[in-house]
Amino acid sequence: MSLERQYFSLQQVVQSIRKTIDERYQRTYWVKAEMHKLNLYPSGHAFPELVEKVDDKIVAQINGTIWNHNLQRINTQFLSVVREPLKEGTLLLLHVKIVYHELYGISLQILDIDPQFSLGALQKERDETLKRLHSEQLINANQQLPFPILPKRIALISAHTSKGMSDFMQVLTSNTWDYSFFTHLFSAYLQGDGAVPSILAQFDAIEKVKHHFDAVVIVRGGGGEVGLSCYNNYELCKRIATFPLPVLTGIGHSTNMTVAELVAFRNAITPTELADFFIQCFHDASVPLQHAERLLIPYSKGLLEKTNVHFQSEVKHFKNAALIYLGAKHQEVIVTRQSVKQIASQLITTEQHRIGMHVAVHSRLSKQLLREHREKLISQSAQLVSSKRTFVELQHNFINQFSTTVRLLNPRNVLQRGYAIATYNGKTVDQHNAPEPGSQICIETYDALLETTLTKITSHEEN
Repeated sequence: MSLERQYFSLQQVVQSIRKTIDERYQRTYWVKAEMHKLNLYPSGHAFPELVEKVDDKIVAQINGTIWNHNLQRINTQFLSVVREPLKEGTLLLLHVKIVYHELYGISLQILDIDPQFSLGALQKERDETLKRLHSEQLINANQQLPFPILPKRIALISAHTSKGMSDFMQVLTSNTWDYSFFTHLFSAYLQGDGAVPSILAQFDAIEKVKHHFDAVVIVRGGGGEVGLSCYNNYELCKRIATFPLPVLTGIGHSTNMTVAELVAFRNAITPTELADFFIQCFHDASVPLQHAERLLIPYSKGLLEKTNVHFQSEVKHFKNAALIYLGAKHQEVIVTRQSVKQIASQLITTEQHRIGMHVAVHSRLSKQLLREHREKLISQSAQLVSSKRTFVELQHNFINQFSTTVRLLNPRNVLQRGYAIATYNGKTVDQHNAPEPGSQICIETYDALLETTLTKITSHEEN
């Protein structure tokens, strides 16, 4: 007889788990975790995903719950202290109670969140970034760049909808002195998780066309410490410090200056103040120029009058000196002309005498050369007549010998000696034109042409 198996229902199991957890975790705890996702519902409740990361890898994860009345209170505290509501991707210190639900499993019920801890985390990142930049000697790198006297061409990093950018452009374009600026917007996210890569991407874009700009400006509206946390990021601050153009910032009303503002060439609390700085640069160049203009006009007039008097005096001295110099040079020209004329006459006489001597010598040599060639031609003519006769006689004898040879080689003379020529198909019989027995062949003798039928062929080898 088998024993009856004992079993439990699923509801009994989960109720047992809930009872155990309720008995084990009766008190509340403070837990440090990152809010990966807030998961805010229309009901006003939030069910965040809480994680812990080591080297950017999630090593622990659990779901949380923030009821509507707690969430409103926590957001009010964050707005008061941090000046921003809760947001994703933030490291938080949470006051939680561990709860278990039969349908939804284990979770952390969030009762409160310490906003001061978030500010401390931001300050820690700021201090670490400053320490690294100090060790790399980059804190003042951008501030050591030369700044143009008239910074007209501005690369503007901001958002299309940024109130700070609007204020900055309003001040620049509406100045009463009609100072002209060229600006180009490189749109970027100015806060949140996407701010750092977005701003870095725009720095890369500006560097490719850096020869078109005098300076780079980052402007945004006011915000709390969390909203400015991206401006303590090491990679962004290093990019600002090492950028080849001066970088100026106007990123809000924060009383605690970010690292980006510290390493920038210049920082302003507001975009409006930063725009005023650019206008002041034009003032600094314009006012001395206007003052110099007021001094330069009367000074120039006096200088011109003084110079004109001096010039007239110099003209008189120059005219007198020129007349004296021309008179002396005219006399020198007369003497030189007479000397040249005399030397030229002597030179012509000498050359005429030399040419006459050359003509006489050439005439004598030409006559002698003609006489020698005439005698040579007479001698060669006599030799040519004698050679011609000998050549003609030799050629006549050669022709007679050749005629005799041709006559002896005539086939008729061969036939006269008793030989005959056999032909087949109009060609001489040989190994290439050999008739067969029964073929008609022709035999030519000295006296007649014989046609006959071949009856037998006997090779010389058979004989």
